[in-house]
Amino acid sequence: MWTYEHSVETQADADAVFALFSDVSRWPQWNSGVERMELDGPFAAGTGGTMTIPGGETMASKLIWVEEGHGFEDETAVPDAGVVVRVRHTLEAVDGGGTRITFHCAVDGPGAAEVGAMVTADFPEVMAALGALAEGAR
Repeated sequence: MWTYEHSVETQADADAVFALFSDVSRWPQWNSGVERMELDGPFAAGTGGTMTIPGGETMASKLIWVEEGHGFEDETAVPDAGVVVRVRHTLEAVDGGGTRITFHCAVDGPGAAEVGAMVTADFPEVMAALGALAEGAR
């Protein structure tokens, strides 16, 4: 298993960040690696959906953990690469105000290192954009 973790801090509160997580139609506003995300139901554990990445490729994704105000985890199979990608997005209050956003990525399968490096390459920029957008929503 290949893993990677990155954290950033934002002045926004966890509810503002979680609101951006749960409104999947807004994911492209903070994640340039997502052209479109659609869910087949509510933003809740067990709900599946389809993620479209730039270039039009689609992948099935599933929410496997959701906790209001605290984060979520999604799982996406990448059959062509023979891997499963799980990303846990967690929110933690910071002393003095604000929120620490952490993305933890775990990739299983024969191409885990290669796929993992591609998936996480933009995490710092994506997370900075997420924090900035949440700060603007305050």
